[in-house]
Amino acid sequence: MRITQETDYALRMIDYLSCSEEEVVGASTLSEELKIPIRFALKILRKLNIYGITKALRGVNGGYYLNKKPQDINYKMVVEAIEGEIYINKCLQDPACCSRNMVGSECPINNNLRKIQDKVNEELEKYTFGKK
Repeated sequence: MRITQETDYALRMIDYLSCSEEEVVGASTLSEELKIPIRFALKILRKLNIYGITKALRGVNGGYYLNKKPQDINYKMVVEAIEGEIYINKCLQDPACCSRNMVGSECPINNNLRKIQDKVNEELEKYTFGKK
């Protein structure tokens, strides 16, 4: 698993919104302040809106704001909003992908990878955007 540039930007955007003095921040401000191309910023914000992490306010004074308290938003939520569910191996997502037709506890590799994936998820859930 690799954190993509898109996810890195999304984490930075949520961090910025959680620390901002302004309740609503324009996409152009996020783009300029975080050095993210505007079209890419809008694409990311669309995904964050769909996932319910941010909301958009339309109009002259429009922009984006957090839909949850910063301490209720963890890194796993942001990663999944951008990348989808986290799977470190295909067989963890779909057991039918196993060429040996081994499922769950039958396969020691699958079993160990599941433990690793669980640890990754636990760690990502630990970190939030609440005040440090």
